[in-house]
Amino acid sequence: MPEPIMDSFAPPSKQPEPKQGIWGIAAYVGGKSKIDGVAEPVKLSSNENAFGCSPKAAAAFTEASAKLFRYPDGHAGPLRAAVAAYHGLEAERLVFGNGSDEVFGLLNQTWLEVGDNIVTGEHGFLAYRISAEACQAEVRLAAEPEQRVEIDRLLDLVDAKTKIVYLSNPANPTGTWNTPDEIADLRRRLDPAILLVIDEAYAEFADVPSYESAFGLARSHDNMIVTRTFSKIHGLAGLRVGFGYCPVRVIEAMERIRMPFNVNLPAQYAAVAALSDQAHIDASKDQVVEWRPRFYQAVRALGYRIDQSLGNFVLIYFKDEAQAARANEHLMQKGFIIRHVANYGLPQALRVTIGKDHENEGFLAALSEFAG
Repeated sequence: MPEPIMDSFAPPSKQPEPKQGIWGIAAYVGGKSKIDGVAEPVKLSSNENAFGCSPKAAAAFTEASAKLFRYPDGHAGPLRAAVAAYHGLEAERLVFGNGSDEVFGLLNQTWLEVGDNIVTGEHGFLAYRISAEACQAEVRLAAEPEQRVEIDRLLDLVDAKTKIVYLSNPANPTGTWNTPDEIADLRRRLDPAILLVIDEAYAEFADVPSYESAFGLARSHDNMIVTRTFSKIHGLAGLRVGFGYCPVRVIEAMERIRMPFNVNLPAQYAAVAALSDQAHIDASKDQVVEWRPRFYQAVRALGYRIDQSLGNFVLIYFKDEAQAARANEHLMQKGFIIRHVANYGLPQALRVTIGKDHENEGFLAALSEFAG
């Protein structure tokens, strides 16, 4: 057998290298899912739906299993129609992704070049940053003094190289939110050539008058995008389905790089069915709305700070990072997996997903034991 042809100019130790900046990106680390020595831990680390997905969605997934040899609808036709009808949106203004993460990635790939920048809050969702940095763009983080995005601080970081501003509303991991007036003010003061992306992954859990979806505002502006996910209220995190409500011209640009079958067939079936089960959606929200104030009361009684949240989670603040780490270790020993959010710039805090009744009660008892 002849020897393989080698490049005589390349030294033997030469290795393929990724493009500039890749090694400097901190990889996303998801919430833990197991504890050594614990057979069935209580997982409260990833903001998953405590009740799982709708039985209708599970049945649709099973139905789809008979068609796995078929490619999915690349245009997501039935899902597009179902989402448009459920939310009162124009079907042609929807783009679908493998989770809303992919929608952010498509936006960044379509709009960002080397030297451009995005602006977001300092505790904003890490997916915005990772895909922006992969495009060799700068990520500018606006300080959140009270763990809440301030519009003026976002705008202070915007310049001629800003292409996208990302705002999580409600925010993860803080659970805080911005009012409709604040978002309208941000859009009004932002250059219309800059995209404004409002990430509403947790919108369905909101229950206060000061919160409102940005769908209505986005309808009448050419630089606004609103994203949603099926991972949270619909309990389909394992299938990865998300969408963006965008100006048609924005979609036309993104469609040039979107892969043709990015949302798989079972996911499309299950997502359509999930929207038809309003009882499951309501029960999922009711569980969260009932338990959030119970968490506030119990945690504050133990002497820890906990702010109002509009997500299906709460954020508990400890004296410092060391105390938070000790609390995390104690809770894991008791069989509870929660999320230490140091990678979000909050090393003194633990994020806890609201679970089923017995899971919440058990968690609060374990935290009380730690507090002594």
